[in-house]
Amino acid sequence: MATPPLTLMAVHAHPDDEVLGTGGLLARSAAEGVRTVLVTCTGGEQGDAPGGIKPGEAGHDPAAVAALRRTELAASAKLLAIDHVELLGYRDSGMAGWDGNGDPLAFTNVPVADAAARVAELMERYRPQVVVTYDENGGYGHPDHIQAHRAAVAAAEATGIPDKLYYTAVPRSGVRAMFEQARAAGIDMGADLPDDFGVPDELITTVLDVAVHADTKRDALLAHASQRDSVFLLGLPEEIQRMVFSFEAFTRATSRVAAPDAEDDVFAGLRS
Repeated sequence: MATPPLTLMAVHAHPDDEVLGTGGLLARSAAEGVRTVLVTCTGGEQGDAPGGIKPGEAGHDPAAVAALRRTELAASAKLLAIDHVELLGYRDSGMAGWDGNGDPLAFTNVPVADAAARVAELMERYRPQVVVTYDENGGYGHPDHIQAHRAAVAAAEATGIPDKLYYTAVPRSGVRAMFEQARAAGIDMGADLPDDFGVPDELITTVLDVAVHADTKRDALLAHASQRDSVFLLGLPEEIQRMVFSFEAFTRATSRVAAPDAEDDVFAGLRS
């Protein structure tokens, strides 16, 4: 009987979310022969339309935005060598406080059990040993990120399939380093970030060196061209971008296998 391949599943909210927190992990895993699966929960309808037109402004067509973002997602997935992209097709809720939050069809208003059942079906199909999603705050409070977290965690618990579950994390020390380097380059970064922005370093369990995939990660982000104005990193000098894109951090939420306190591989304990 053939041994199932090592499989990584990333559960994200919108097209382009796959890049910043897990683009390096996805590219690195593919290069190592791991099968990669991306689950994108919404169509990204609340993103910018061509020309930077915002939701609610004249000329913003949510259906057209979603269609464009599907095309951009396909280009990004190809660059990151993602094997399977699964689109759940829920409606983008928009940022916290936006009018889109009130749409009864918005992802944030879908019963968690319903969304979790669809993610669970994909876990049954692909049998991922490792699943990655957001933490309980969705990283920064985005309603769709929080809902994706809830659905992924519920699916993992219901199926019992993943051996390890991780949450994406932005280490506070990394944020400080980026701000310091930007200011040293004469870039106005505005007000200081709140002291509680990002994840305390002592809670980070896993840091991946993805420097060899930094250019690929940047190219994948650029593939989401319609949303470029919303990604401030792309406006920073190349050396700062490379610093940011060269590592990714995670907190290990659950594991059925023995793993070191400080990992450099999400598949630690699973490789034969």
